[in-house]
This record gives sequence, C-alpha cells and structure tokens, in this order.
Amino acid sequence: MSLFAPIQWFADWLTYGVFHITEKTLLADAVDFFIFDTIKIFLLLSVIIFIVSYLRTYLPPEKVRLFLAGKNSYLASLLAAIFGIATPFCTCSAIPLFLGFVEAGVPLGATFSFLVSSPMVNEVALVLLFGLFGWKIALLYAFSGIVIATLAGIAIGKMNIEHLLEDFVLKNRTKNNIVIQKMTMRARYERAIEYTLDILKKVWPYIVVGVGVGAWIHGYVPTDFLASYAGADRWYAVPFATLLGIPLYSNAAGVIPLVKVLTEKGVAIGTTLAFMMAVTGLSLPEFMILKKVMKPKLILIFASVVGAGIIFTGYLFNAVLG
Repeated sequence: MSLFAPIQWFADWLTYGVFHITEKTLLADAVDFFIFDTIKIFLLLSVIIFIVSYLRTYLPPEKVRLFLAGKNSYLASLLAAIFGIATPFCTCSAIPLFLGFVEAGVPLGATFSFLVSSPMVNEVALVLLFGLFGWKIALLYAFSGIVIATLAGIAIGKMNIEHLLEDFVLKNRTKNNIVIQKMTMRARYERAIEYTLDILKKVWPYIVVGVGVGAWIHGYVPTDFLASYAGADRWYAVPFATLLGIPLYSNAAGVIPLVKVLTEKGVAIGTTLAFMMAVTGLSLPEFMILKKVMKPKLILIFASVVGAGIIFTGYLFNAVLG
C-alpha cells in the first residue's frame, strides 16, 4: 500500500463522491490531480521543513560565517553551496545573509556560491522533488545544483571583481567577533514551529497556483503537443527553457508541480529542470534586488556564469536520463 494511498482515496472521494464529476473525463483528471498533489505537497513540506529547521538551530548563520571566513576559496565555495541548501528558499531572504558573509570577510566567490545554492537547492525543492519524482532525481538535482553553485563561486572569485560590489557593502566589511547565543531545547522547538509556519504562509499561493496550472496541463494539454516542441531530441529546448524561466518569478514550491506535469507530458527531464533552475536562480526580480548591492556588470557576470551551468546541466540530464 502506498504511503499516499489515503490521500488518493480522499481526492477520489471529493472528486467523484462530493463534486459528482463524471469519471474518466478531462475535468475529473484535472480536479483529482489538483486535490491529491496539493495535500501531498503540504504534508511533505510541513514534516520535512520542521525537521530541517529544528536541526538548523544547531548551525546558526553566525557560526557558519565565522567558519567560512577562515577557509580557502575552493573549500569555502563548496561549503557555502552546501550550506545554501539549509537556508531561506528565496533570494529576498538570502541576500541579507549574502551581505553578512561579505561583511564578515568570507571570500567573495563563496558568497556567490551561497547566493546561487540558497534559492535553487533547498529543503523545499528537495522535499518536493523527492515526493513527486523519487530520491534519485532529488539527489541528482541537489548534486548538480551544488556543482553549479560551487563552480560559479570559484569562477567569480578568480575574477577579482570585488570593486563591482556597491561601495557601502565593502565599507561595512569587518572581522569582528560575532556573539552566538545558546538555545534551550524548548526554544529550538518553538523556532522550528515558527519557521515552518512562516514558510508555509509564504509558499502556499505558489503551491496552489503551480499545482493548478499543472492540473490544467495534466487534464487538457495533449501529450504530443509539448513533447514535439520540448523533447530531448530538440537541440534548442534547454537554452529556450532557461531563457523562458528568467522573466518569471516563483520558487521551488510553485514551479516543481509544473515540472512534474511537463515531464509526464513528454518534456525531457533536463529541459524541465533547466526551466526550474532558471526560475528559482536567475529570475528577473532577483536581479532587481541584487542591483541594490551589485553593479550591473557584476550582475551580468553572475547571470552568465550561472546560466551556462544551468544549460550544461539540462543537456547532461537529458543525455543521462533520456
């Protein structure tokens, strides 16, 4: 019996028993899909985010800043990319930590590794990928995201372009000691509950919209239509999907349900993941926020390096997974 069988039963009961929608119709498929995936995603997020946020209280950002500040650029970039997995899921909340890293003397490349990894590969993305695609895809995505973030940080760090940060960022750079407060068990539990509820409040509209769009595609868009334009055999599919994702604004919670449906309709997995990476890691609103702390040339360098990594990863996924 599947772990999610009770949810499927409930979705079927609502669709056919309560709403009285005729079985095996396009509307029935769309509604049933919407109910099942929405409940499933919220349950997964609630449990996993609570666990991750509780464990995160043992590794506060201040301690990580002190730890990274003393490492060489290569190791710091790798560790910062890994740390990005367990940090805020959107660029808006990641930028304050990014500034904190710079001001604490963390190598510039490592701060960019964190900035790439944080919105692209985080607990929300991994939970959803695991629940919708299985652990193999989730691990492959996490690995590719960490590699992109690490290499992007190393590449940017080698360019010696700190002067392209806004002046106020560099003026605030310091290596003063940071006071780390100890937390009681109760405080850790309360912090985890608070963070979980905060995340759910922020992502629920994206989840509902993302699953809604996915449900419509699942029920009404013919399989051959999407596969003919974005199949693995189309050489332009990956860069096109990457460029398409840049103007959009969402996070993993909103875009992953759509990714699931696109793959079910025949779109190559690498193409859909490239689209997802671009939406979460290269969105236009992100660049508008970054403009407050970076000069335009640095934003262009950042976008080019990360974009090249996303396109490469998309082609790699298509080649390996077909």
